[in-house]
Amino acid sequence: MRDLAETARRWAAEGRAAVLARPLTERGFGARRPADAMLIDSDGQYTGRLYRGAFDEQLVTEACAVPPGHTARVCEVSVHQEGVAQAGLTCGGQAEILLQPLGAVPPRWWQLLAAGADVALVTWLDEDRTHAVSTVVTPDEAVDGPDVPPQAAVQARSLLARHRAGREVHAADAGLVLVETCPAVPHLVVVGGGELAELLVAQAGLLGWQATVTSVGRDAEELLAEHPAAACLIMLSHEPDVDVPTLRTALTTGIPYVGALGSRHTQARRADDLLRTGLTDADLARVHGPIGLDIGARTPAETALAICAEVLAALGG
Repeated sequence: MRDLAETARRWAAEGRAAVLARPLTERGFGARRPADAMLIDSDGQYTGRLYRGAFDEQLVTEACAVPPGHTARVCEVSVHQEGVAQAGLTCGGQAEILLQPLGAVPPRWWQLLAAGADVALVTWLDEDRTHAVSTVVTPDEAVDGPDVPPQAAVQARSLLARHRAGREVHAADAGLVLVETCPAVPHLVVVGGGELAELLVAQAGLLGWQATVTSVGRDAEELLAEHPAAACLIMLSHEPDVDVPTLRTALTTGIPYVGALGSRHTQARRADDLLRTGLTDADLARVHGPIGLDIGARTPAETALAICAEVLAALGG
C-alpha cells in the first residue's frame, strides 16, 4: 500500500477518478504480502499488484463498474488448479476484494504513508457493502476522520506496536470493520563496516527494509533520532568512543531493537561503561548480545541472516 501513496496523491490532485482495490477477506493463495493493493483509474490504467496480477483484467472491469454515489463495491476472485501455475501462485485461493473510490479514502492516509509513518486505516462497511467510511488511526491516539468503534482503534494500535503490516476484518453493528496497518519500514542502522555490514544491507533489501552503514557514532545517533519508531541499531564497532554513546542513545530513545556484536569480554566492557553513564541493568537487558538468533550461523552471510531474523522476531513481539 505504501508504494501507492505518491501515485494516489498525484491522481487526487489531478482530480482523476480512481478506485483503491485491496482484499477484504481471503482464503488460500499461500504466502503473500499483506499490504498489497491496486489503484485503478476510470480509463483502466492501474498501478500496484494483487496476487501476482492474476485478476488484473477482472479488477479493472469491476472498478469501472462501481455505481455513481457508492463508496464501496465488493467483488469475488478465485483461482484453482491449472490457473495456479499460470498465475505463478503458491496455491489456489479465493478472496473478496473491496473497491473504494479514491475520493472516499482520507488524504491524510496517503500523506502519512508517503512520510513513512506508522499508520492504520479503519474502514466501516455497511451490510449492503455499497458504502464505506474510512478513518486514519495513528499510535499517538490521533484520529483523522469519523469515529470508529473503540475496539477497532485499539486493535489498530496494537498491530502497529508489533511493527507488522496486515489486514483484519471484524464484525460490527450493521456491517464489517476492516483494520489495515502499515507500520514504518524497519531501518537498520549498522555501526561499523566490513563484509558483515555489506551483507546486512543486502539482507535488509530482500526484506524490503532500509539500511544505513556508518562508522561515525554521531551520525548513527542522528539516524536513531530521525526514525525512533523504526530504527534498529546493529552495533558492529568495538570502539568505546563509538559503541558506548551510540548504545546509550539507542536505549534512551526507546527504539524497537538494539543489538551488539562482540565477545563476552567486549559485552562485559560495554555493560560496565554503560552502567557508569547512569543506565540500569533493566536498560542493558534490552541489548541483544550475543547478537542474532541461534541458528548455528558460522559464515558472514549466515550471521547476517540470523541478525535480521532476530530483528524480525523482536519487531513482531
